[in-house]
Amino acid sequence: MSITMRVLLAVDESENSHRVVRYVGSLLGRTPNVVLTLFHVLKPMPRGLLEHGGSENPAAEEQLSVQLRDEQEAWIRKERESECYVLKKVCETLEQSGFDMSHVEVKYGREDDIARNILEEARSGHHETIVVGRHGMSRIKRIFGGGVTDQLLRDAKGFTIWVVE
Repeated sequence: MSITMRVLLAVDESENSHRVVRYVGSLLGRTPNVVLTLFHVLKPMPRGLLEHGGSENPAAEEQLSVQLRDEQEAWIRKERESECYVLKKVCETLEQSGFDMSHVEVKYGREDDIARNILEEARSGHHETIVVGRHGMSRIKRIFGGGVTDQLLRDAKGFTIWVVE
């Protein structure tokens, strides 16, 4: 019986993130039974798309809700298309390292809280391991634990976390 290892790799457009992808590709590229999920969090949705003004008329309220939902979906589609280059570059790097691309999934998050998005995807996707890069941060943020990586280390109970410098 073979056991499949599920790894969530959080990526963005930074060089540090690209370094993490190269590392994971070289480390796991020839490892059988690994499923790798590339996870990229989109920019936060503009405030104007979070809610509509509302109406006392139930029919108008329903129409406003449908219109808002359509506008949100269009914004998400446009964001995914504009951010697609990040994941395309990541996939090329993985492929060059010999990673079996049939074992790669691509997922998007779309919230303000990046760490929470990563954890939700890790839980819903039944991942055992989360891989992130450590971004440079100011001394103040480091002291008060303000980075995504620090938040993951604090809140990711039950997961293996790889932090790649």
